[in-house]
Amino acid sequence: MTTKVIKAIIEKASDGGYGIYCPDLEEISLYGYGLTETEAKENLQENLEMFIDESENENIINALNKGDISFDYQYDISGFFKTYNFFNISELAKRIGINPSLMRRYKQGITLASKDQKKKIEQEIHILAKELCAVQF
Repeated sequence: MTTKVIKAIIEKASDGGYGIYCPDLEEISLYGYGLTETEAKENLQENLEMFIDESENENIINALNKGDISFDYQYDISGFFKTYNFFNISELAKRIGINPSLMRRYKQGITLASKDQKKKIEQEIHILAKELCAVQF
């Protein structure tokens, strides 16, 4: 059996912790939560194991590939900025060409960015990362 890769989205939880959900597994509600990103990932794995151990539904067990799953962790914008909280959101927004107030709402999870906006933010962060890799002191 080959390992099934499941997309897992890391987001900022409403209480300030981290939440992880699997959009491809909405029908079984596989989630993780923790005060840290590591705790949330561990909780997601524990919940996966619990589903497998306790489920009598063969469809659920098959959907979970009998537990042989690898998670492809991705961030939503609020989760990214929670993890990488050293960014000056207003300055990054100006660099990207996004209204700083709107970018702060994305960061807080108040407003969800469109697909195009997410791509624009992601591309600029990748450009910034390449620039930082070239820095020498």
